[in-house]
Formats: sequence, C-alpha cells, structure tokens
Amino acid sequence: MTETQTKTSGPEFRAAAGAIDGLRNDLMRDVLAYRPLPPLNPDGRLIRRLPEGLRKAAVWTPHALVLFAAFLVMMAGFSEWEFRLLMGLVPAIPVAMTLVRPVAAFWASILGTVLCAVLGSEGLWGPSAFMAQIVVLVVVAARTRPRTAAWMWLLILLFGVFLEGGDPSITAPLVTLSAFALLVVAVVQIRRDAEREVTVQRTVTAVERDRRTLLEERTTIARELHDVVAHHMSVVAIQAEAAPYRVENPPPELEQAFVTIRENAVAALTELRRVLGVVRAEDYEAPDAPQPTLAALDGLLDNVRETGLETEKVITGAVRELPQGVELSAYRIVQEALSNSLRHAPGASARVELGYVLGGLGLRVVNGPPRGLVKPSPGAGHGITGMRERVAMLNGEMTAGTTEDGGYEIAVFLPVPLSDGPEPRETAGTMADATGDADTVVVERGGGA
Repeated sequence: MTETQTKTSGPEFRAAAGAIDGLRNDLMRDVLAYRPLPPLNPDGRLIRRLPEGLRKAAVWTPHALVLFAAFLVMMAGFSEWEFRLLMGLVPAIPVAMTLVRPVAAFWASILGTVLCAVLGSEGLWGPSAFMAQIVVLVVVAARTRPRTAAWMWLLILLFGVFLEGGDPSITAPLVTLSAFALLVVAVVQIRRDAEREVTVQRTVTAVERDRRTLLEERTTIARELHDVVAHHMSVVAIQAEAAPYRVENPPPELEQAFVTIRENAVAALTELRRVLGVVRAEDYEAPDAPQPTLAALDGLLDNVRETGLETEKVITGAVRELPQGVELSAYRIVQEALSNSLRHAPGASARVELGYVLGGLGLRVVNGPPRGLVKPSPGAGHGITGMRERVAMLNGEMTAGTTEDGGYEIAVFLPVPLSDGPEPRETAGTMADATGDADTVVVERGGGA
C-alpha cells in the first residue's frame, strides 16, 4: 500500500497497518540474526558479594539455566517410546538456540511442536513440546521487549486453535501459563528500564549540578577579578594623567610616555570590562566596601568564635602585603573552610595556619572530628569546588582530605612572584626577637562564646 493511501485511510486501518508493521519488525525481520546472550555484569549487587573465584563463573548463570532447561525438555521427550530420540532433541534444540538466535528459536519451536505432534501420541502439546514452548517464550521475551512477547503469545494462541480445529480448550493451559510468565517478564523489564532511566537521569542531574556550581564559582571569581583589576587599572590611568603635572617643565618625551601609558591603561580597562563585564547579572551590584584581605581575617575569626567554634590562628614567616587577588582568594578559602567546619563538624575546634614564604603564601585549615549531640549537616561539595577554582586561577596547589583523628584538612599554596610582593610590614602581635629576624610567629587562640 502506498503512503498516500495510508494517510487517507481511517484511524482503524492505520492502527491495523501499524500492528502488522510491528509484527514484521519484531518477528519477521532478521530472523536468523546472531544475537548472543551477554554474561551478567560482574559488578552487580549480588555477584560482587561473591568470592573472586565464584564471581567469574556466576556471570554465566543465565546460560547455564537455559541449557539446564533444554536438558529437562529433552528428558521429558524420552517418555515417548517411539521416536524417543527425536521427541527429546527436537524440542530441546530451540531452547538452546535462544542463547544465540532468539527470534529463530521461536519459529523453530513452532516447527518442533508440529513435528512432535505428528510423531508422538500425546497430541499437539506433549510434555516436551509444552515445556519447550514455555521456556522459549520466556527467554525470548526477556531478551527482546514486551511488544514482542505479546506478538509471540498471540501467534501461539492462533497456532494452537488452528491446528486443533477451532477448539481452544487444548491450547488453554499453555496460553494461560505463558500469559502469567510473560506478564512477570514484562513487569521485570519495565522496572529494569525504569531503574536504568532513573540512573541516567541522576547521572545527568549530578553532572549538570556540578557544571552549574562550577560556572557559578567562576562567575563569582570573574566578578571579583573584574573589581580588583579594574580598580588598579583605573589608578594607573589616573596616575599616568597626573604624573606630568608633578614635574616642573617635563621633557616632551616623558609627557608622551605618560600619555601612552594612560591610553594603554584605558584601552585595557575598556577591554577588560567588555570581556568580564558580561558575567555580571542584571541585578548584580558592585559592593561599596573594598574587598576583604587577610588583614580582615581577625574579624572573620571573631565572628566564627561567636557561633561557638573554637579557633586558633598561627602565622609564620615575615608578614607582608600580597597582591590583592591572592589576599582575597586566601580570605575566601579560609572563610569557606571555617563554614564547612561549622556545618560538617559541629563542636570541633579549628586551626588556621598562614605561612609567608619566599615564593608565596601557604595556607592550612584543619578541624577536629565532630563532637556533641548536634549532627553534621550534609553537603554537596560546592565549597571544595569553589576553593579549587580559586586556587587554579592563581596557578596554586590544593589538597583536601580527612585526617587520622577523623577531622578534615585543607592545605593550599598560592604562588607569588618576588616582584609582586611589597616589603614586609610590622603587625600587632608580632613576636620578633631583638636581633630583628624577618621570620615571625603569631599565635592567637579564641574560644566559643
């Protein structure tokens, strides 16, 4: 029938045509296709609990069950004294064929049933033919899909009624038992497909959530980077414009050099705002206050102590001003690490260590195991992701993991080129010796309120 005739026909005719196409695709196309039954997954819930030696053999359990069923069918056929070899082998062969050619095994079982009915003396559905047909239907249905199982059941019903001259009573036991068996197989298949779909959706959701979290963290970092760099570039442009007026009778070459510096600074600032400004949301407003640095770390620790977290700060090395991006990232990492301690280790104590070394800043935040009756709050790992993004932005290194006593440790190193770091400065609480050594150690402890 042409495509035009199918479109102009009624819905009943189109439904019938679709059903015939489904029958042809499921049971008549690629009948002899080679489709071997794959072994079970060795990482399955039941198999992975077995010892290593049994696990390798357990993956072939479905194949062993099918072959055992073929053996039982063959033994059932030996009850016939005439042609006992054929009555056993003919129904057993289609059962074994389901392991490699399931659709061909279904048609072979029908032909075997006819041959057993002609040679045997127990009618159409003798013991061997009955068992073979049930096993073939179940195995083929399990290896295909529910629609194929429905087609096979309907064909068996029509086949039995036709050969028995329109009397369905002889075929009724077979179709009734096979209907229950195929229903169980269909339910198991639908449940398995649903679980697989849920697993796929969960995986996709987890990936999307991690990707969204990563983008949010990068957006936040880009905003802060925009604020920091834009501020410094604006200062460069203003100083370059005002510098010639600070010198009496500056040479033209110097004036031109400052003009060039200002033009480059303005051009760089414009390009920076064009590239990084796109990450700003429409409702995002730049903070009026300056971005926090390590100088504001004491205030952060005081706020944390008020919540009940015992904290200790240890500073080693010569304290000095670092680039603003480094100090901001270090402050945010300490802030997030302490927040994680509050959420995931209630009742524990925390220790913040800052190490000013020649090539950068070492940072370590460690907390003990949770104590008390308050249960830790679950988390999605977004804080660790944000820390890693900040460290990667500065080409630093970071490690995070549990400690031997059940606590958690975050260790970070942020490199700072020697040319980027100003001279060391004196800070309150610095314990310097009388000889004026550059290395200092500051220890501050505080308890919960």
